[in-house]
Amino acid sequence: MQSLTKPPKLKAGDKIAVVSLSWGGPGAFPERFEVGKQRLESEFGLEVRPSKHALRDPEWVYQNPQARAEDLMEAFLDPYIKGIFSSIGGDDSIRLLPFMDLKIIAQNPKIFLGFSDTTVTHFACLKAGLRSFYGPAVMTTFAENVEMHQYSIEGIKRTLFADELIGDWPRSEDGWTKEVLGWENPTNQNIKRKLNPSLPWNFIGAQNTIQGRLIGGCVEALQFLNGTPHWPDLGVWADSILFLETSEEGPSPTELVRFLRNLAAQRILEKVKGILFSKPGGKSISAAHFVHYDEAILKALNEYNLHHIPLVTQMDFGHSDPMWILPYGALIEINPFEKAVRFLPEKY
Repeated sequence: MQSLTKPPKLKAGDKIAVVSLSWGGPGAFPERFEVGKQRLESEFGLEVRPSKHALRDPEWVYQNPQARAEDLMEAFLDPYIKGIFSSIGGDDSIRLLPFMDLKIIAQNPKIFLGFSDTTVTHFACLKAGLRSFYGPAVMTTFAENVEMHQYSIEGIKRTLFADELIGDWPRSEDGWTKEVLGWENPTNQNIKRKLNPSLPWNFIGAQNTIQGRLIGGCVEALQFLNGTPHWPDLGVWADSILFLETSEEGPSPTELVRFLRNLAAQRILEKVKGILFSKPGGKSISAAHFVHYDEAILKALNEYNLHHIPLVTQMDFGHSDPMWILPYGALIEINPFEKAVRFLPEKY
């Protein structure tokens, strides 16, 4: 992977921009957005500035992909903005690619944060040579019902604010949830989502400790990107640790196999040192179903004689809360003997 510019860390008092790059969620549910905004201010001491069109009606946002891209470019160009946070995901930020200026991103390095469909913008940052951060959106993790999960708060502070090395990636000991309490009913904001018991991370097939640099995202968004000019060259995937997660729409294990077959056919999988997989998204997919996704990944690897690639599954990122943050290009170690995944000092 090419050398990525590391943006300056955040500190209390910094101004951040919030952008709506896909679905216009803040316009649909302004109360929910306001909760996330207030948490950014009270918990992290940030000054939140929604971009020009971030709060517009969802239909207007949908009809104007160029305006969404311009919001992003303006946030990168604004010298007073130190970070850019995605308001929410969606499914059409791929429409922004023709209007993005990668030189602006490259010449104005700052923290960019989001997940799900925001994978598209992360790959634009990757192509521009900027490290971005796969993690919480304003209307999800930051606006969590009743209060934020401590695991998410810890991940945000250790990754985006602290100068110290993260070290061992901790597991969420308090449990996990994918429960859906509709935002259309504002009173649901006062109901805590039920947590399922904590699960151990599942280390599969690892025979040795391995190291690689993080690249990946949401499977569905990666499919959108595949074949576009923003899809990385084969060399970018070399010696990488591929992190993957699936959305709240709950794609099946069969769909996951088909996606991985495509990566194998492109010779991407043979370049990968290891794979990290989150708890699969989808409210109807319980812990009992997780093994079928493990089997799907193994099936695809075995079909291409890549059974030596180690997996760590049931992890805490993506469409399962609480979530940790994954910095693109970060050097990661998978240690199967200690059942540990850790961030290492980096030498570029």
